[in-house]
Amino acid sequence: MMSRIFPLHTSIALFLLSYCECKSFKVFLVSSKEGGSQPLKSHVPAALDVSDIQFEDLPLLVRACRLPAVLDETGSLCRAGLAVVLRHIISKTLEADPSRKDVMALLGFKKTCLKACAEVSKWTRLCEIDIPSAVEAHLKTPTSLQKQPPPSILTLERRLGEPVKVHNDDKIRRQKLKEQRQSKRSLDSEQSSLELRAALSKLSVDSVPSAATRENSEIRKVKTTELPPLEHVFAEGLYFTLTDVVLLPCIYLYLCSLQACEASALLQLPHLLRWYANVQEVPGVLRAAKACGMAFSSPHAPINDSPVSPTEDNPTSQVEENEGHGMLTQPAFVGGPRPTMTKLKENGIEAVFAPHPRPDWTLPWDGLPEAINPTEGNMSDVRTVRKRQQLNNLVAMVTELARPSNTVVDFCSGTGHVGIALAHALPECQVESVLIENKEESLLRAQSRGSELGLKNIGFIQANLDYFTGAFHVGVALHACGVATDMVMEHCVQAGAAFVVSPCCYGFIQNAVKFTFPKRFVAHVVLFQEHMILCRFADQTAVQLPPERRLIGKQCMGLVDLDRSWAAETHGYSVQVMTMEPESCSPKNNMLVGRPPESSGLKSAVSRAGAHI
Repeated sequence: MMSRIFPLHTSIALFLLSYCECKSFKVFLVSSKEGGSQPLKSHVPAALDVSDIQFEDLPLLVRACRLPAVLDETGSLCRAGLAVVLRHIISKTLEADPSRKDVMALLGFKKTCLKACAEVSKWTRLCEIDIPSAVEAHLKTPTSLQKQPPPSILTLERRLGEPVKVHNDDKIRRQKLKEQRQSKRSLDSEQSSLELRAALSKLSVDSVPSAATRENSEIRKVKTTELPPLEHVFAEGLYFTLTDVVLLPCIYLYLCSLQACEASALLQLPHLLRWYANVQEVPGVLRAAKACGMAFSSPHAPINDSPVSPTEDNPTSQVEENEGHGMLTQPAFVGGPRPTMTKLKENGIEAVFAPHPRPDWTLPWDGLPEAINPTEGNMSDVRTVRKRQQLNNLVAMVTELARPSNTVVDFCSGTGHVGIALAHALPECQVESVLIENKEESLLRAQSRGSELGLKNIGFIQANLDYFTGAFHVGVALHACGVATDMVMEHCVQAGAAFVVSPCCYGFIQNAVKFTFPKRFVAHVVLFQEHMILCRFADQTAVQLPPERRLIGKQCMGLVDLDRSWAAETHGYSVQVMTMEPESCSPKNNMLVGRPPESSGLKSAVSRAGAHI
């Protein structure tokens, strides 16, 4: 049986390397114990180049991240987090062998499989974090306490039971109707047969059986709404993707743990068991599983296609409720933001902007190397000037806060405008660019610019924010979109670090896994819907709008950011909301500057304990 000595994220990465037959990586097994990881090598696919290393000997960039992680040849770019690492393994496999269409298919429709970060995508969080964590916790729990499947697995079971919607599925559904009418066999056997054949055909040169042929007139006349739905074959629908690769080692270990005790839990998982059987039909899965020590066996349990009934004792109900809680509903715009602004004003709350301490400060642009200039592609001269003005504001405030030997982190760094300017302006500080939105091409451009400048005090990390665990002193973000601003501020508070953040895209703010809004205004009877109205109107500051409307938008920006600043101040921070100079540098010209409590100092990555803002 697959060894449980590895964390599940490690097992998943090893399984994908084996499935892809990828030999582009040298694998290091990290151990903090004496004696290295020699005993672990017997549980790793033999084809991999494996070495052991102590945690203390890892490069600093890797030590600042949760594993698994990939360090590039230069040592200046680290990719961290399960989904980011897995997608990079696929990229390197295709780079070595472009003919591997089965590997390309793992990225799914438009190559977006697990691309959305877990901080905002509930599906990514379920597959990348919740299910692996739940299985690891389950394996540590005595059998006598395992009364039912973990809530996250019940959520997956429910998802697998939902109808599948795929691009241009009309032909497959009409073929399904045709086979149903022609066959006297039970619907279940035929449905499973057609969907599975359609799924496996994508991994071969064969087409979907008869699905591409013209249907008879009777079938063509059937309305789309009356066609039979498609059932899940794999986690994301009809096709085998990276999500299935992530889930397979998790579900394998979970089912193995149940085989030694009562199988009553399996009665609640009919769709999961069908998925588990389907995955084993995929070419290459059994080979990769064998290399990783996974010995499949079929769990025996009566298959009941009835959905699990949500009851007070069923964890699925709570999971569904929690998932729905974060969804943004369209607010009623009756009266616009004025009623909410009036309500806050009656409670003594108005947008207040602190004076800018260094309004005239500027970088010496004319004397700086060209690679620091924010010009990108066809950026106009006017836009270039505004971008320089934005950078002046952030760099001015960071240089006030940072001290020699400090680590400054540029979150949501894009192509590195802020981070590169800071690394040049603060040669005695270490600057790290953390790319939260996973746009790898942007980070590669930033790395190229840093290399051109010969900067030695800058490193680049492609990771979702939760996977960056390094200690730092100042966090900075220029135009962090929507809740990304809140994620950056929370990360800085957890680290005891100062922050300089310029928010953007207020209209995209919504309740997420970690955050509910408003944060502090709720004490003054501002409801979620009212806060959403403030956010929507905070985006109405474009220069082409009437001045009065822009003024209301600016006031809404100030109120939303005041709520954010109050949340940080509950942790002892001193926070100022100010306007960047000149105001014309951006329609989104707010800047939040937060200083940690004098006595807090810098918290270690290990001691950060659940500061939520």
